[in-house]
Amino acid sequence: MQVEGHVEPGWGAVADAFRRNFEHGDVGAAVGVYADGRPAVELYGGLADAEAGSPWHADTVVPVFSTTKGVTAICANLLIERGRLDPDAPVAAYWPKFAAAGKEGVLVRHALSHRAGLPAIEGDFTLEQALSWEPVVTQLARQAPRWPPGEGAPGYHMRSYGWIVGELVRRVTGQTIGSFFASEIAAPYSLDFWIGLPEELEPRVARLIPPAKSGDPELVALMDAFTAPGTMTGDTFNGPSGLFAYDEMWNTRALHACELPSSNGIGSASALARLYAATVGSVEGAPRLLAPPTVERARRQESDGPDRVLGLPMRYGLGFGIGPCLPPSCGPGAFGHSGAGGSLAFADVDAGIGFGYVMNTMNLGVGTDLRSEMLVRAVMASL
Repeated sequence: MQVEGHVEPGWGAVADAFRRNFEHGDVGAAVGVYADGRPAVELYGGLADAEAGSPWHADTVVPVFSTTKGVTAICANLLIERGRLDPDAPVAAYWPKFAAAGKEGVLVRHALSHRAGLPAIEGDFTLEQALSWEPVVTQLARQAPRWPPGEGAPGYHMRSYGWIVGELVRRVTGQTIGSFFASEIAAPYSLDFWIGLPEELEPRVARLIPPAKSGDPELVALMDAFTAPGTMTGDTFNGPSGLFAYDEMWNTRALHACELPSSNGIGSASALARLYAATVGSVEGAPRLLAPPTVERARRQESDGPDRVLGLPMRYGLGFGIGPCLPPSCGPGAFGHSGAGGSLAFADVDAGIGFGYVMNTMNLGVGTDLRSEMLVRAVMASL
């Protein structure tokens, strides 16, 4: 498999791990590592479109699903740092109608740490409605929480997280989160990452390969449980209205153009690595994006325990996954987010690195993806 790009001396183990991933099913992928504010690894290889035989290029981008949540969290924490958003304020202070149905006590920090009690989006939607923003946030504002907000274990807000946090960003800035990210973060830091992809960039998007049906009875049973109708987990995974299955729809212009701050960010591994590196230090002369106290607050544990939706041990800061949410090889200073299918991005405050891995071959399952774990293991061994 042809692998191209750049590797600094001392980082060859990451290149070796990246090549081996193609032996374990990767079709097209990229990995980026920034260390001490400079690119240490920028590699890409394989096919961006397996059907057409189109190669993955240096400027290829791809949907990263819930890895987008970490990007959304960076936006929110930047607004907290600027004094525009208060983590201890009620969401309803910015969004008055959100107080309906017993949600007056939901704080901004609850929304960021999956404790708002709104993991599932109820009601019936057409795809057009679900992609047009207002119908979904209107529904979330009038829903009742499924448990007392802020109490007990978290419950993964798989898609609702993005609409809630995105609406907070919109109300305090007057911009959609995609526009805010583009102007305040992506442009100053030269990042190839978008929440809401401009149409002229569509030819650069790799074609996703949806997860194949598993023949493993245990995995089949697990996925059946996750999508069982009438359960909180099933309602969360299926909602809204069962519209967002991991299938070919994610290769459509409609899914790329809209703004889903939980799940439809599109970008490159290098952009994610550069973005996260900027949260822990300056990057190639550009100033640090988040001040150290902001990062310390953002990565401090807000919620922990067996997740009410996933049934797995999870730990969240202010929008970021920490501890068991990240691959086992990550150090205690790591914070970030993974995405369905296998993508991953994080920073490590102790190591001074930013990391990004993206791919078009989606693996089925929940938890750490072997491909990203092997890459992280190689990164940590190279420090």
